[in-house]
Amino acid sequence: MDEAVGELKQALPCVAEAPAVHVEVLQRGGSTAKKEDIKLSVCKLLNRHNIVFGDYTWTEFDEPFLTRNVQSVSIVDTELKAKDTQPIDLSACALALHIFQLNEDGPSSENLEEETENIIAANHWVLPAAEFHGLWDSLVYDVEIKSHLLDYVMTTLLFSDKNVDSNLITWNRVVLLHGPPGTGKTSLCKALAQKLTIRLSSRYRYGQLIEINSHSLFSKWFSESGKLVTRMFQKIQELIDDKEALVFVLIDEVESLAAARSACRAGAEPSDAIRVVNAVLTQIDQIKRHSNVVILTTSNITEKIDVAFVDRADIKQYIGPPSAAAIFKIYLSCLEELMKCQIIYPRQQLLTLRELEMIGFIENNVSKLSLLLSEISRKSEGLSGRVLRKLPFLAHALYIQAPSVTIEGFLQALSLAVDKQFEEKKKLSAYL
Repeated sequence: MDEAVGELKQALPCVAEAPAVHVEVLQRGGSTAKKEDIKLSVCKLLNRHNIVFGDYTWTEFDEPFLTRNVQSVSIVDTELKAKDTQPIDLSACALALHIFQLNEDGPSSENLEEETENIIAANHWVLPAAEFHGLWDSLVYDVEIKSHLLDYVMTTLLFSDKNVDSNLITWNRVVLLHGPPGTGKTSLCKALAQKLTIRLSSRYRYGQLIEINSHSLFSKWFSESGKLVTRMFQKIQELIDDKEALVFVLIDEVESLAAARSACRAGAEPSDAIRVVNAVLTQIDQIKRHSNVVILTTSNITEKIDVAFVDRADIKQYIGPPSAAAIFKIYLSCLEELMKCQIIYPRQQLLTLRELEMIGFIENNVSKLSLLLSEISRKSEGLSGRVLRKLPFLAHALYIQAPSVTIEGFLQALSLAVDKQFEEKKKLSAYL
């Protein structure tokens, strides 16, 4: 154990069975400071501020070394399992520090040559990527979906490390997220890959995310799809062979695999459809032997997924539309952002749902705006997360059109935007 961690234990002694508290330290892109030196400085910061209430982020520092080299220090994921926000005494917790820098390069394309044409078979990110920074926190769910997914991957690593006999206890490193469109399934997969790359940065030097373009592989070159799938996974195998990398394979709309098989009933050659599914299943069975790979899949239409594939998924997690409580949290984060950017001005403090519950939802000068937001959240039920994140923009575009607006004015516009969204849904359904 290095000196920095030793000093951390002296500065912040840990209780034997205390819950782990994760601290993510975002190192500035141009910084060349050693991680050990950053750890020491962060330890001193945490020693001065050892009582926090849930998740907390520092972006300004008294120490010049941190100011030069660190963009933010964040205590994260304390609320994933906790129902209430309680004070956290960092001196009584096991602390896990994760120091990382963001990759600014953006995605590259993985191409497969077929006859005279290049097929864009996948998009490829090196993690942690600047594009996904903050994505994990933006995803709000009512149940402990995010913590369950984190625990799942950590268990796959533990079982591999302990050499658990996979013939006696099986796991396939496959996650299936299913549910209606617009609920954040693909975003959650990308955010999970980013989060785990940061969480496991002491074990893996970087992450690799390969998002397979299912439609390119399974439609246009249908008769060659089986071969294309095999060639795609051969490229993935090359990434997995680098044991310093944690590799995530994302297959969006995985029902495209089964759609090929259903084409048998439409007159296509059955052997072609079967080859596609068999190729994917064979490749999954091969790469699951490696401890540094996780396969993430999503589906909007679970009943169309091949049964053999579903059986291989260790976790089959339903992702549904957000409840009123989750919508309130989503709107609250949007309003905080608009206040930070001074589109909503002046800044006003809004109460959380927990704080509203504590005062029995009684209306007063302090709670009035938060209660209005709660009412808007309730009438927004039924809208997808994708739509909810657009509504603050639409509220401004349709009903404000001014550089700044009071929070009262914005909430009125947001309420109108919600009403308009349901009117449009009703009109669209009449034509379908």
